[in-house]
Amino acid sequence: MERSFHTAEELITALRAGAVTSVELTEEAIDRIEREDKVVNAICLPDFDRARAAAREADQARARGEDRPLLGVPVTVKESYNIAGLPTAWGMPPHRDFMPDEDAVQVSRLKAAGAVVLGKTNVPLGLQDIQSFNELYGTTTNPWDPARTSGGSSGGSTAALASGFGALSIGSDIAGSLRTPAHFCGIYAHKPTLGLAASRGMVPPGEQALPVDLDLAVVGPMARSARDLTLLLDVMAGPDPLTGGLAYDLKLPPARHERLSEFRVLVIEEHPLMPTGAAVRAGVNRVADALADGGARVERQSSLLPDLADAARLYMQLLISGSVARFPIETLEQLRARVAGFSADDQSLETTRLRAMVSSHRDWMEANNRRELHRHGWRQLFAEFDAVVCPITPTPAFPHDHNPDPLARHLDIDGVGYPYFDQLIWAGLATMPGLPATAVPTGRSTDGLPVGVQLIGPMFEDRTPLRLAELLEEKIGGFQAPK
Repeated sequence: MERSFHTAEELITALRAGAVTSVELTEEAIDRIEREDKVVNAICLPDFDRARAAAREADQARARGEDRPLLGVPVTVKESYNIAGLPTAWGMPPHRDFMPDEDAVQVSRLKAAGAVVLGKTNVPLGLQDIQSFNELYGTTTNPWDPARTSGGSSGGSTAALASGFGALSIGSDIAGSLRTPAHFCGIYAHKPTLGLAASRGMVPPGEQALPVDLDLAVVGPMARSARDLTLLLDVMAGPDPLTGGLAYDLKLPPARHERLSEFRVLVIEEHPLMPTGAAVRAGVNRVADALADGGARVERQSSLLPDLADAARLYMQLLISGSVARFPIETLEQLRARVAGFSADDQSLETTRLRAMVSSHRDWMEANNRRELHRHGWRQLFAEFDAVVCPITPTPAFPHDHNPDPLARHLDIDGVGYPYFDQLIWAGLATMPGLPATAVPTGRSTDGLPVGVQLIGPMFEDRTPLRLAELLEEKIGGFQAPK
């Protein structure tokens, strides 16, 4: 019996019972990748020989009586993580031959937990897109519809999971890069609280791997069930050992509630700066109805919710000002001249992004102070609510669009075009203040495409949205394998 779509939890139970070996699971995964990945193109750097060796070692360890959290479970890793012996290029051809000499801290944690790493998954060029394609490794397609994107930047990992290539994967998220692909491919992902999981070794090729505190970006788990997210987060959580800190997992409080009827949830489906497509609205409402049917207290509005328009602009300012910090001087001068001609009344997201490209450190400090006000607003909201349910993007997965000028791309929302990068506003709602957010599947659109929502929780209370995700999975179902 092929177990390609079994959860990690199910595989661990089978391994512990002696019903299957890691070697058997690994060979099944490799066979499936070799058979099915030609169209999906999720695995950009297979590492099958070392995976087979790791599987044999896992079986030997279990025979000796060892039992670690992921012992013998086949997994994949986003290409942007350093793995000794494999290239790290971030999809950039000039770096195709860069070989790191040590594993990223999260890869080390996977291996220490006993996981069998099958290989690396595809990403966008420099991780800078909502689609996963590059000249080095090609295009990753959506397992539900090859004409559509799997998302980005963790699009290879989600496509791998949706295709049955391993039970778990690890990705990263600064602009929805865990949550958007999960929504597009019908799987689960969790963006942890900012700073919860160490990120050393998830760095651009050639840069020194240091235990730095990132401003917006996080690393996190991806899976085919909500319980698997918690299983993998427990492996990933904790500061970098180079900083000498104690594991944050010791400090993470339990979920606020265990039963659906105890949760207090705020549901949001509309944003003042961008419409939500009908398919995503339907997904949000499916969740809202399930919550209400389960006895949860469901509200549709609250005066405690921070201003969504201001949050979106602030997120874009912080995101873009950080990502363009290394632009060449001549480019900056051209941008400054262009921005100087903008009207002060122009507060569009596109203009906000351009202004952010030439912002000063003083501008960033002012934005950071505004962020603290938003964080305080969220603290007040989470005194009255346990979670917020909202979209991840306005639409299901969209058709591949490889226009070399991303600013010329547009997102079609129910027949109307909108600026391509404006769709990041929902992801930014949790990213800007550093809140945990769990992406959960809600079913499919009328076109048969997966639709997901995110469950945003209080800072460092990651177990609360994760528990809510488990309860929703029991109520409305979860991952379904694409046909």
